[in-house]
Amino acid sequence: MKKHRQYILVALCFSMISQAQNLEDYFRQAAANNPGLQAQYKNFEAALQRTAQVSSLPDPSLSFGYFISPVETRLGPQMARFSLKQMFPWFGTLKTQEKAASFLAEAKYQEFLEARNYLYYQVAAAYYPLYEWQRFTAIEEENLKILEVYKDITTLKFQNGQGEMVDVLRVEIMLQDASTNLSILQGKKTPLTSRFNQLLNQAENEKVVLPDSLFILKVPAKYRKDSLLASNPLIDLLSLKIQASKAREEAAIKQGLPQLGIGLDYLMIGQRSDVQIADNGKDALMPMVSVSLPIFRKKHKATRKEAQLMQESFTLQKEEAENKLRFSYNLIWFKIQEQLELIKLYQGQIKASKQSLNLLSTAYANSGKDFEDVLRMQQQILKYQKMKVTALAEYHIVIAELEYITAKSY
Repeated sequence: MKKHRQYILVALCFSMISQAQNLEDYFRQAAANNPGLQAQYKNFEAALQRTAQVSSLPDPSLSFGYFISPVETRLGPQMARFSLKQMFPWFGTLKTQEKAASFLAEAKYQEFLEARNYLYYQVAAAYYPLYEWQRFTAIEEENLKILEVYKDITTLKFQNGQGEMVDVLRVEIMLQDASTNLSILQGKKTPLTSRFNQLLNQAENEKVVLPDSLFILKVPAKYRKDSLLASNPLIDLLSLKIQASKAREEAAIKQGLPQLGIGLDYLMIGQRSDVQIADNGKDALMPMVSVSLPIFRKKHKATRKEAQLMQESFTLQKEEAENKLRFSYNLIWFKIQEQLELIKLYQGQIKASKQSLNLLSTAYANSGKDFEDVLRMQQQILKYQKMKVTALAEYHIVIAELEYITAKSY
């Protein structure tokens, strides 16, 4: 089990397919500070202690007896008796029990790795919505500036008799919408930041450093699919529980065999005063050997049957987990491709909408008409910009989920 001391060092070292170095730092901070993950590691350390418990011999027994009415013997009356006895389980029983406990401790370590990987996913899933919030805020602020410019233009044209008052009112309505959206976004920051900081076990208002932009990191077809089942902690811990149950079954068989015991009796003999004989009053020493008789078989059969049923249960759980992982991989892969298609679509829509806006703005500047079309196109650009940000953030969250189910080593 000493190798686990090295495992934990590896467990806290990682990298992320992301251009944001900050996320890697947050992973490291979460792994070091998250109480849930620390609790999982304590469970593993506690399981290690079980190995020493089940591999030790039972305590020897020491008994003392005093003869109230001494039993007379040829050498003198028996005054007291000391008995020391040590029982030994059947050959290999302790080793088998130790093996079962060792497998269970290994399973606890795999549970820790599973919890650590899931924590990384949770951190990423809380990190990218913060990026989305940041970009939404920047987009709304830019929209406000543009609308302010439109308001100045429409007001000036109305004053010069080249525009209509309704255009000024339309801009003011849009400005109110944008201001409200921005206010709502400001209120959304607190719960998003609080959730992220909770995973890192730090103050809920701690500042979160975010990247200015995200990039699309395309992944090859069947990315990490060969690792889906090969080194997944969830699959490994079920495999270890199967092996532990097999060892428990073997231990149950051995526990149903006789136990051997060796002992020593020491008899304190008093001296006879009525006659002088050789070895008068000499104490007696008597070695003993004992064998237990396991004639009550019901508990041993039940223990063995329990271990067999647990093997079947863990085998079925493993099969179910493998099926879920395969399904999850296919679903996640679809989501990745879906977000890539959406990002591509929104990029094209933004580009085309901006070209249309330029044409509409030029026409309005010349004629003072159709300002409603200018506003509509501006809001369409705003919508596509937000949808692109959402798709980009969702893309990175899905990539993080893919790396979680394939148990990527960081």
